[in-house]
Amino acid sequence: MEDVLGRIREKFYEQIIKYEEKSPRRVYIEFAPQNIPEAVKFLFRDLNLRFATATAIDTPLGIEILYHFSYDPKGQMVSLRTFITDKKHPQIESIAPIIKGAEWIEREMWEMLGINLIGHPNLKHLLLIDDWPEGKFPLRKEK
Repeated sequence: MEDVLGRIREKFYEQIIKYEEKSPRRVYIEFAPQNIPEAVKFLFRDLNLRFATATAIDTPLGIEILYHFSYDPKGQMVSLRTFITDKKHPQIESIAPIIKGAEWIEREMWEMLGINLIGHPNLKHLLLIDDWPEGKFPLRKEK
């Protein structure tokens, strides 16, 4: 996996905010939200890593999104991390135009956390009823 990680570090040297090897099988690389689409495209299209899923959580620092990619030959995971600090109007560019399989998980993040996914082809309710109250997000930690 070192060759894959070396290529990521080389290409995004100036954009990487934090690089953290949690274990020999899991690496977290933090980017600013605006750099996520380019990094996702590189991992998915150029390095042929498999998109596993994305996760999002409301934290004191902002809404954290992790995009998880698997390096299947070695059973290792590379997770791209970003924080959206504007909790009143959280938004980030959708990765669904790059990875079709990201559409549903992004719909869930939009619905449950209120993240506006710019460029998403089909933001509509997935888990909640269609007449769910606007501006109410079940996974947000409102004060």
